[in-house]
Amino acid sequence: MELPRLRALSALGLALCLALGLGLASFFPAAARAASSNPAQSADPAVKLETSLGDIVVRLDARKAPISTANFIQYVKSGHYDGTIFHRVIKDFMIQGGGMTAELKEKPARAPIRNEADNGLRNRKYTIAMARTADPHSASSQFFINTRDNAFLDFKSQTPQGWGYAVFGKVIKGQDVVDRIAGVATGKKGFYEDVPTTPVIIKKATVIE
Repeated sequence: MELPRLRALSALGLALCLALGLGLASFFPAAARAASSNPAQSADPAVKLETSLGDIVVRLDARKAPISTANFIQYVKSGHYDGTIFHRVIKDFMIQGGGMTAELKEKPARAPIRNEADNGLRNRKYTIAMARTADPHSASSQFFINTRDNAFLDFKSQTPQGWGYAVFGKVIKGQDVVDRIAGVATGKKGFYEDVPTTPVIIKKATVIE
């Protein structure tokens, strides 16, 4: 799942490279049903990410981002994130993970979900958001944590350039761990850039509330 490159933004006029997508939750019935029927979504759940550099706790916003929250919780409970890495780290931008093993093999993911970037939540420092491809409605398991305010990632309109990236929670504990991950040395590995030279592993993800 690719986010726009920070160093390429000036050439793009800070425009995201997005494809036209349908903006109706009815086109994603499975995710919509999960969001509305999951009793865990009656309150905003918290998830602990136990990483090789320390623990991060995120509070999810089940009311403003019900589909993204239900999707993330399903991946957590299935053990999908256990053993994955933060495979993309760009200084003063974000840290991305949730889909790759330490060998940079992508784990199988479920069907994509509707983009909820139009929920009013903004890509501010220490918020968690869904990663995706150029298709606005292609997010599945991968996520990123903003390491600065990234207003250019916010929803602006239901257009190819305007959809943005869906925020669905924020870090409430372990901000220092996020900063530690954001500061690791990175390089190129195979076809991938901005990969930590020493893998930052998500050892376990657990719903704690």
